[in-house]
Amino acid sequence: MQIRYAVSKNEYPRMTTRELRAACHVEALFQTGQINLLYWETDRAVIGAAAPGDIPLPLPAERELASEYFCERRELGVLNLGAAGRVGVDGADHDLAPLECLYIGRGSREIVFSNAESGKAARFYLVSYPAHTAYPATRATHADASRLRLGTPEEANQRTLYQYIHEGGIKSCQLVMGYTQLETGSVWNTMPAHTHLRRSEVYLYFNVEENAAVVHLMGAGDETRHLLMHSEEAVLSPAWSIHSGCGTRAYSFVWAMGGENQRFADMDGIPVRDLR
Repeated sequence: MQIRYAVSKNEYPRMTTRELRAACHVEALFQTGQINLLYWETDRAVIGAAAPGDIPLPLPAERELASEYFCERRELGVLNLGAAGRVGVDGADHDLAPLECLYIGRGSREIVFSNAESGKAARFYLVSYPAHTAYPATRATHADASRLRLGTPEEANQRTLYQYIHEGGIKSCQLVMGYTQLETGSVWNTMPAHTHLRRSEVYLYFNVEENAAVVHLMGAGDETRHLLMHSEEAVLSPAWSIHSGCGTRAYSFVWAMGGENQRFADMDGIPVRDLR
């Protein structure tokens, strides 16, 4: 398990591009036949990926968690970015089609990831936060997701948010999770920008074509920086940082948050003209 430590608002302005990427950029999560995990000090988040091959992959309890099993004190969100897959939770199988979500609650002891069909690879993206109580494992299909259509063609930000784990959907302790899909011809996400000091956030960009990229904006509103992102790469966004992006063409991204507030509208907006 990799470990990434928190970056403060005070040290951030002095960081080089290389240092900022080392602290906030995550790549190579998806490796066939492996589970890769990263522990982020901020809000004690864990992100990861399970890319099963011919053999099912059990989720380990890495020593950094100091627990008997992964979800002993944690909850876990799973979003399938690949072909149809299957997640076993304490002996019960949950089939996940592409872009379907599974919530796994605190106290779930045995979690196993596998492909649903031979020769077709599921790609499970994982986000976990500490949990104070237990909620049942719950699957949500693509049709179950709450949908928010936002933006306009004129602003090049026409997009649909698919909300899975949130106040009005799958119940959780603090995890909020879903994904956003931009329409063809739209490239901007989350602009005007905002922060929310009550929770940190992780973005994972996907469906970014091979020769395309997303310029992810981060940092304090009065001193922004950027990271160049490619498909299936993540960015760790501290609570004091904006999180916005502009692609060379349309793309999608998974967003996940954890903290003391699950309200979607809990945002401290920053007008475009005030960004620096």
